[in-house]
Amino acid sequence: MSDSISSILPGTRRLGLGRRRIQKTDLVYGAGISESSGDMRVFPPNSMPARNAYQLIHDSLKFDGDPTLNCATFLTTWMEPEAEKLIMENLGKNRVDIDEYEATERIHRRCLAHLHDLWNGEKGVEPTGTVVVGSSEGIMLGGLALKWRWRARREAQGKDISKPNIVFAANAQVALEKTARYFDIESRLVPVSEESQYCLDIHKALDMIDENTIGMFLILGSTYTGHYEKVLEMSQLLDKLKADTGFDVPIHVDGASGAFVAPFAQPDLCWDFRVPRVVSISTSGHKFGLTYPGIGWVLWRATEYLPDGLTFELSYLGGIEKTFTLNFSHPACFLIAQYYQFIRFGREGYARVMNSCLYHARLLSVALEATGMYECISDIHRPRGQFGYSEENRLAAGNLFQESVSLELKSSGSNPSVNRLFNYGLPEVAFRFTDWFIEKHPTANQDIVSTLLRVRGWIIPNYPLPPNMNKLRVLRVVIKEASSEDFVNRLVRDILWATKTMLDTQNQTLGEALSKPLANSKSTSNLAQQIASSNRTTMDNSQKHSYWRGLLKRIGEMHTSTDNESSGPSEEPVLEITDNGSKKTFYQKSC
Repeated sequence: MSDSISSILPGTRRLGLGRRRIQKTDLVYGAGISESSGDMRVFPPNSMPARNAYQLIHDSLKFDGDPTLNCATFLTTWMEPEAEKLIMENLGKNRVDIDEYEATERIHRRCLAHLHDLWNGEKGVEPTGTVVVGSSEGIMLGGLALKWRWRARREAQGKDISKPNIVFAANAQVALEKTARYFDIESRLVPVSEESQYCLDIHKALDMIDENTIGMFLILGSTYTGHYEKVLEMSQLLDKLKADTGFDVPIHVDGASGAFVAPFAQPDLCWDFRVPRVVSISTSGHKFGLTYPGIGWVLWRATEYLPDGLTFELSYLGGIEKTFTLNFSHPACFLIAQYYQFIRFGREGYARVMNSCLYHARLLSVALEATGMYECISDIHRPRGQFGYSEENRLAAGNLFQESVSLELKSSGSNPSVNRLFNYGLPEVAFRFTDWFIEKHPTANQDIVSTLLRVRGWIIPNYPLPPNMNKLRVLRVVIKEASSEDFVNRLVRDILWATKTMLDTQNQTLGEALSKPLANSKSTSNLAQQIASSNRTTMDNSQKHSYWRGLLKRIGEMHTSTDNESSGPSEEPVLEITDNGSKKTFYQKSC
């Protein structure tokens, strides 16, 4: 290549990739990236060989975290090779072109039928719904349908239609607020509290309803804490409200996560089309539907709940097609992947996955609370009807978990009966420092724990709870299908390591902190199980302190002097720091 970029821009370094020796500037300037500033140009000025373009992007993506260790996301991070093959084979198909892709449309209808049956839709009724890009689009379609039906009723009565409002809790995911803002609907946010499990307070919600309320959004699985909102109880209160005031308020269930968990793992919970006021349900196939990101679903109770004005008929794709999605073009590959999961796992397989996720989430919850350092804001590990952290509740949860382990060993992994012993909720663990631990270590910082866990690859966010409870910050772990007991063991070990490291370094200079190398990790086989099962009696504060120090010693990451060992468990540990070859000993108040 005589007219190479190197002749125009001399001094560039040659890189050997394949047969052709390309220039560094092939990778940088050819991609339209300014080497000096790193800014992208509007459009690359020249083309680049496919292999080079691939390598440039491939290498830059190495800075992303590992999806398997991303405990912050609810999204599916792994699928079987056969499912991935189907995705690759169908990447070029547009789902909406039903005249061209009739087989894909048949799969679409089968998936709707499966969900209609899963959510207890009326037998013999043809499903009314559609695949969407995600549950956010499903929520928007559900909200639009509520608004249009409310508007039609008001117009028929000759009443004002200028001030629609919708009621939902302050813990709502942003898609619910987007729906209201984008479609000119007033949001009426219900404050959350500890008593309402940090989600919808159904009695406070009732006070916000008036004649302009188009409906309510209820969340089956709060992203903050994993709690389910009380759909049946809210519906019953709305029935009474209608009898008293005449206000007829329907419900859309945002089942982004829970609509694929509850039917399999908690079938005794009544939240779906069995509840008369539930007129529509949306969910994410790419969460606990076990499909890669890019798919969601929305279904209505019957056709009359989807106003005709939201449906368009199109003929320019080769046949007459009805569409009512916000996003017209939609890849068919993820729809096909969802169908693969449905026929691959069936009800029994999905139940096994959800039960496994709940088991590992409970194991993590009980192990964390057993340390005395952390309490769980989530309640899925506690006995049914028991909420909030206390020493009594911690003990009850630990004992129930141990009993449930033996029950699960005797039953099929797809049997949901064990879950009836525990509170409803997603396989999510939201946790924070205990009040005792904060009092003992007032400088302890959960943000530092979250950051230190990044050092070992974990992505675990530390975030405030919803408005009016946002003084509390919690760490969150979402347990997904790729999790295992070894996954939980390593996570518990690394949370303990991060907590210990945070306390060790708080009163040190950077030089002092770096002069003390991290200890090698020892075997953590069944660590979480050992922690969960070894602490089934109540403890006072001094016992908690001794216990968690002992846990850290067991994993080989707590070092104290001989003198400190003889001083008893209530004494603060003595740490030795080596600085420039000399030793100095001091008492670390925060350890």
